Amino acid sequence: MEEILELARQLAGEAEVFQVISEELPVHFEANRLKAIQRKQSTSISLRIIKDGRLGYAAASGEIEPRKLVDYALETARFGMPAQFNFPGPTQLPGIGVFDPEVEKISTAEMIDLGQALIEPVTRSTPGIVCDAAVSRDSLMVQLINSRGCRAEYRKTTFGLGVSGTLVRDTDMLFVGEGQESCRPIRDTKSIIATVLRQLELARNLATIPTRPLPVIFTPDGVLSAFIPALMSAFNGKVVLQGASPIGKRIGEKLFDAKISLYDDPTIEYAPNSRPCDDEGIASQRTPLIENGVVRNFLYDLQTAGQAGTRSTGNGSRGRGGLISPAPSAFIIPPGEASFEEMVKDVKEGLIIEQLMGAEQGNVLGGEFSGNVLLGYKIENGEITGRVKNTMVSGNVYQVLKEVIALGKTAKWVGGTLLAPHIYVPAVSVASK
Repeated sequence: MEEILELARQLAGEAEVFQVISEELPVHFEANRLKAIQRKQSTSISLRIIKDGRLGYAAASGEIEPRKLVDYALETARFGMPAQFNFPGPTQLPGIGVFDPEVEKISTAEMIDLGQALIEPVTRSTPGIVCDAAVSRDSLMVQLINSRGCRAEYRKTTFGLGVSGTLVRDTDMLFVGEGQESCRPIRDTKSIIATVLRQLELARNLATIPTRPLPVIFTPDGVLSAFIPALMSAFNGKVVLQGASPIGKRIGEKLFDAKISLYDDPTIEYAPNSRPCDDEGIASQRTPLIENGVVRNFLYDLQTAGQAGTRSTGNGSRGRGGLISPAPSAFIIPPGEASFEEMVKDVKEGLIIEQLMGAEQGNVLGGEFSGNVLLGYKIENGEITGRVKNTMVSGNVYQVLKEVIALGKTAKWVGGTLLAPHIYVPAVSVASK
């Protein structure tokens, strides 16, 4: 890294080198049996330069000759976009726990046992169900240096496990599943199993639902599939600069129900997407996006912040080694005061949505969602009466979240990208056949 930086600094002036060394160990189960174990090790390095006011970029994995990497970056700088920022100088990073050495001590045999412990109670409870499971542990070493003296380095571990099941009876297909992820080991499978068994119990009976607007309770998983893709796009600083965000010029306006707040927060200890800094060396921070229904901020990296005349929010992301762009770390929706049981009792006729399929196929930039209810239940007179099938829902996130009846009192992590409670809204368009 030092050799690449020094060579790039001599030839370009401003430079930044970013390196990730990773080791992954995924254990996969398929059709109720162990399918594959594959250890993966990789090293990726990327170079970004500012040459004559323009950005140049090059990346490589494995072994790379420093001069070749620099030459590639110099070549792209000839056609690169004008740089609207300077690389950051020395930075004091917050001490955020994202590394636990116990993760690296978990053996392959223990991971296999965990996968089997997820599958066996589900198959025992429901004859004929076919389960897939995954248990994985990852460790990263992230390093960044630049020509202005910024040096950032941290280690991170993640551990995740989950199970999904498919039950086919005649023309009926039922999908259930649950998982967890953390920077620390997860050895207790009881809550995951309990969630899947509850899904199976609620889905035991089938129920019909009318075609008309109905009250809907979105579980945290339902919130992720219905609302989050549109909100991630709307609050992305790059989308705002392109003029494609419907809320891009509405900072300070109340566009959502006062019960709704939304934060981007990579500073939560041992949360899956936490980190001490972004991929440009900017210290992590908690960024309010919506506060009590009012739009407060957008997410920026250095380049888009420079174009917008503001400061980076620490959301520069390289994805899997690609070009930097703003991206959320983890979306946090604070909980409310209602229990799930209280929400259900309040509904005369309505729907619980656990999971939507294809919700992102609509006009996501416009806030629209429309999809099949992959897993959902009917509520009738305050009771869950059964699972619905052949049902679609559609709506617009800005209309649906403009009036919220209640938020759940507890929040749940979904996929490491969202911490959210149940959200109970008065009306969403429902179509059933």
